[in-house]
Amino acid sequence: MSTPRNPAAGAAIGLEEADDRSLGERLGRELRRRRRMLDKTMQDVANEAGLSVGFISQVERGISSPSLASLLSIAKALNASIEDFVAQPEPSKAVSRQAERVTYSVGTGGRAYEHIGRGFDGAFLNACIVHVPIGHKGPRSTHEGEEFIYLLKGRMRYELDGEVHILGPHDTIHFQSGQPHQSENVGDEAATELWVGTMKLFR
Repeated sequence: MSTPRNPAAGAAIGLEEADDRSLGERLGRELRRRRRMLDKTMQDVANEAGLSVGFISQVERGISSPSLASLLSIAKALNASIEDFVAQPEPSKAVSRQAERVTYSVGTGGRAYEHIGRGFDGAFLNACIVHVPIGHKGPRSTHEGEEFIYLLKGRMRYELDGEVHILGPHDTIHFQSGQPHQSENVGDEAATELWVGTMKLFR
């Protein structure tokens, strides 16, 4: 584990740790501790993060895994950075080689991420290869920025501002993240997305 950048937020948790259930429970405890320290309710955090109170409760109990984008929204609602709760992966670099990338996950049974370096400090774009398990359904969320998704493999259902889109391999979706959005793997295999967005996941 790395030393947190904000001592008030507790110990940052390495995304690469092997025990997903233990990782999810530890992340939930850190988020709950930070929320209570700020004297905020789960409803307060849900309102500020653009997520449901039920989802916040499940994350705190370690039974639902947030996406990196959802975790960032929760962290902001807790006046913290995502790096206060999970260790930053690799430093920025211009070239990202498949053989050198590490796959990360947050919590239990959720998405796994191959973080692609931001290239340089101050870059506006962030990118990840996202592996989505069969049947996985993400939380409905809203947040700042915009997102572009290129579906490399599988079949995904994206709900965007109440409109449903079913995408297959090589289909794309591009939207403003302030619109309510949610995704679900509705295929019979794990799906793989190339996700590019302006949300700054890591410093």
